[in-house]
Amino acid sequence: MPEIAFRPLTPITGAEVLGVDLTVDLQPDIVARLREALLHHKVLVFRDQRMDDARQVALTDAFGGATAAHPITNGLPEYPAVLRTALSEERAGLAQSEAGLGATPRRIRTEWHIDSTFMANPNSITILRGVEIPPAGGDTLFANLEALYSGLSPSLRKYLDTLQAMHSRHDPSAPPRADGKSTGPFVALHPLVSVHPETEARSLYISTVFLQSIRGLKPRESAALLDFLLDELAGRDEIHARVRWDQDTLVMWDNRSVAHAGPVDGLLFKEERIVHRTTVVGGLPSGPDGFVSRALKGDLFEALNATAGTAS
Repeated sequence: MPEIAFRPLTPITGAEVLGVDLTVDLQPDIVARLREALLHHKVLVFRDQRMDDARQVALTDAFGGATAAHPITNGLPEYPAVLRTALSEERAGLAQSEAGLGATPRRIRTEWHIDSTFMANPNSITILRGVEIPPAGGDTLFANLEALYSGLSPSLRKYLDTLQAMHSRHDPSAPPRADGKSTGPFVALHPLVSVHPETEARSLYISTVFLQSIRGLKPRESAALLDFLLDELAGRDEIHARVRWDQDTLVMWDNRSVAHAGPVDGLLFKEERIVHRTTVVGGLPSGPDGFVSRALKGDLFEALNATAGTAS
């Protein structure tokens, strides 16, 4: 067993991992130790991990089975599990949309979100690797959703435990998926509070994107409650961690217990920023009252390799 050390980013969210080489096949005991650390720290940052896409997919499989790159967007032709994101393309899209409105682009909007909650079974773990990183900028923020929930009053938590929320996405102009699967629309009903399948900790399962409304509340009631909860998500600085990227940095996070936002300063530098993302298949979230997420429109988000293990 190599000497593995964890240097916390904050007291409750995130840690840099020292003494692990992800560019080689990991022994099961090392994978188990990293999974345990991920459950505790929720975000793990690995520096100087010079790997290719094949190695990133293999790493993703080791943690439970890689999904397709995205439920809607195609991955790389040679590696369909890998989603390439280039900041230059996001800048161009934002400038074009805002120019149509007669507005001057100021920054790329940083929206707190949990990956793919418009699916009934969002991915359990996200792995993001820096391929081309600017000298400064392009940071990613993370918010601890367990701490967000526990910071609310007991009476409010008791009420939130009983609620479900609608998450959806529809991209009518999306090109066909290379694997022939549907690009949507997708609609999922999730508990507003999710219980982690491994730790049983409760998280406030909210996102500024995809989450549309709370079931059973009138529109103004739903909007008011969501506005309050999302303000808490964005404004609770003590539950946030900020990851500074370097070339060959790899970040792994538990998509069941943190939300993220980034890049938070994408229009403040001119250099390119390219990252490659893979995701581990997930199970159906469940709430404190026993409610289990379900798809209202669209299929589940499955592993590419049918023989890969399923992570809850």
